[in-house]
Amino acid sequence: MTTTGKQLFTTLEADGTLTVEIAESTFPDPTGNQVLVKMEAAPINPSDLAILTGAADFENAEYSPGKVVAKMPEPFNTGSKARHGQRLPAGNEGAGTVIATGDSDMAKALMGQRVACVPGNAFSQYAIADAAMCLPLGDHSSEAGASSFVNPMTALGFVENARMDSQKSILHTVGASNLGQMLNRICLEDGMGLVNIVRKDEQAELLKSQGATHVVNSSDSDFMNQLKNAIDETDAFYGFDPIGGGQMVDTCFKAMEQVAVSKMTEYSRYGSNQQKRMFIYGRLDFGPTTLTPSYGFGWTLSGWLLTPFLQNAGMETVMRMRTRVLDNLTTTFASHYKTKVDLEGMLTKDAILDYRQMKTGEKYLVTPNG
Repeated sequence: MTTTGKQLFTTLEADGTLTVEIAESTFPDPTGNQVLVKMEAAPINPSDLAILTGAADFENAEYSPGKVVAKMPEPFNTGSKARHGQRLPAGNEGAGTVIATGDSDMAKALMGQRVACVPGNAFSQYAIADAAMCLPLGDHSSEAGASSFVNPMTALGFVENARMDSQKSILHTVGASNLGQMLNRICLEDGMGLVNIVRKDEQAELLKSQGATHVVNSSDSDFMNQLKNAIDETDAFYGFDPIGGGQMVDTCFKAMEQVAVSKMTEYSRYGSNQQKRMFIYGRLDFGPTTLTPSYGFGWTLSGWLLTPFLQNAGMETVMRMRTRVLDNLTTTFASHYKTKVDLEGMLTKDAILDYRQMKTGEKYLVTPNG
């Protein structure tokens, strides 16, 4: 017996035509360790927008009920050549109720339970998920649990990664984001130093009201001095950046190096020996990442993604992280939303132009079943 329901798909053609539409789909019965979840809530995360909207022109797109057709400009269309012609689902995470299971004991134990999951097609009325990647929510609502995986596990992952590398402080370039606020709460609880970079005074005040001790505003004329002072006080030579494009990573490296050089007793033409590390974990800015030869040779820039980190961290670490998230779902790991939309509501012009801006504190929550 199969289940039928509405699902969102996104297709990019070789000529740059991007079609995002709601269509009827058939979901097979779950087998083995699979469960079938009736999806009740799913957040639109920045990580979803890469496939959902990308850099396409939605200002001049063609809109109709449950469908939008836009143009993907160059070089972004050519850069997405690997997905040309593929009809892809979207929605990394969400929450809902398990209505059918495979025959494994782990899967059957979830029957009838409300769970958070990471099916990769959460913008859908139903989704097949791996029982091992489901988090039973107990008395928590689907709305409360919808964002219980990507942001919480990412923020915890940053701290775990820092500990693995024997770091005592972290620098984060979007401190006031939903994830950034979670990271601030985790660092306060764990005694991990944190330097938060924000863009606006109100974002700085928001973080300070939540106990943040090192907040620097990139819009201030003395931003560089603020940043160097914060790094000096915390030894935050280890940072995470979701912006990707532009000069923020470069700025952080410069500040780290200038702090390190100020502590040197002898001059070196190669710069300091202080290891400086930055991880790019998103692409809020699709432009090139600009780096300059101004911080010696003791630096490393790499990418960071949640799934590879969890695979490398080991099951014991992952289970400990998941337990912490569930135990603190409405406090440390609480998420807040600007508004709720159904599947068709996702594809209106007003909604797309709004949520693709990824403004701080203005995340959308999708309710696939209304």
